[in-house]
Amino acid sequence: MFVDRVEIEVIAGRGGDGCMAFRREKHYPRGGPSGGDGGNGGSVVIRAKSGVNSLVSFAHQRHWRADDGGPGTGSDCHGRSGKNLVLDVPPGTVLIDKEIGLEIRDLVNDGDEIVAARGGKGGWGNHHFKSSTNQAPRETTSGGLGESRRLILELKSIADVGLIGLPNAGKSTMLSRLSRARPEIADYPFTTKFPNLGMVQVDLERSFVLADIPGLIEGAADGHGLGHDFLRHIQRAGLLVHLVEPSPMDQSDPIANYWTIRKELEQYSHELAQRPEIVVITKAELPEAEEIHQKLSAELQRNDIQLVSAATGLGMRQFVQRIAEKLAEYRSVAS
Repeated sequence: MFVDRVEIEVIAGRGGDGCMAFRREKHYPRGGPSGGDGGNGGSVVIRAKSGVNSLVSFAHQRHWRADDGGPGTGSDCHGRSGKNLVLDVPPGTVLIDKEIGLEIRDLVNDGDEIVAARGGKGGWGNHHFKSSTNQAPRETTSGGLGESRRLILELKSIADVGLIGLPNAGKSTMLSRLSRARPEIADYPFTTKFPNLGMVQVDLERSFVLADIPGLIEGAADGHGLGHDFLRHIQRAGLLVHLVEPSPMDQSDPIANYWTIRKELEQYSHELAQRPEIVVITKAELPEAEEIHQKLSAELQRNDIQLVSAATGLGMRQFVQRIAEKLAEYRSVAS
């Protein structure tokens, strides 16, 4: 199961109470106060960890609580501190405060972490209240409550290149041909129900991460179909590869389909729509491919639209080289 958005509640541990005690040893007839402090409560830490690729573990358990601190004891013994609760999430997870809708932290890299809820402080034992005028204090303080917070965890896939297009445009097939990823492939729409990532090796020194994003449809930016749920997964992609199918199964116009996707990108995020884009006509082995290639090139007034075929391998090597070159240009400008 792939889960990329969950709501959870995290509760830090309560601090242990302070102790009231007095020394009762033979050689200290007036030993004085000896109550130890309570231990601090454990905190809830959320950490990005490589190898974790879904939020599925949080879908089945919504409430997470760290250990409480132990109470203080006599002989000035402090209570034990509660153990921190560390929750591992995939790199690329965004933490959002549910109550105020504020983005708290974007855990992009492996090892990034944040204290989502801080544990309560331990209470003071009565030895803290000793003074020249109060030599037998009976005051103590209770441990503090740990913080609690309702969070939304939202995963945005980390990929260099995002494959976009209508359902059945050939995105999953393209990913399987260029990388070792093995997404589900079938001849009906919405075969891909969650993003798939694959590593594409250009040569010994160059590689990039390619993401196959589930097919977008008209109205995706407004929440229709699968699009709205997964448009966020291409927000991190530096380069978009727009695949256009020359002969759609629904007999729709390939040129109009191209503009449908561009409209959805613009409505979802103007910044995303401005990303560098490579336009590719897929399934070049079909007789209609060349005609659509010429029409789209004329309409966009571009001479760099490519014809490729994942089935026959036509244009695939040049396609990968072009992605690598475009990606290098984007990275140099971004840095």
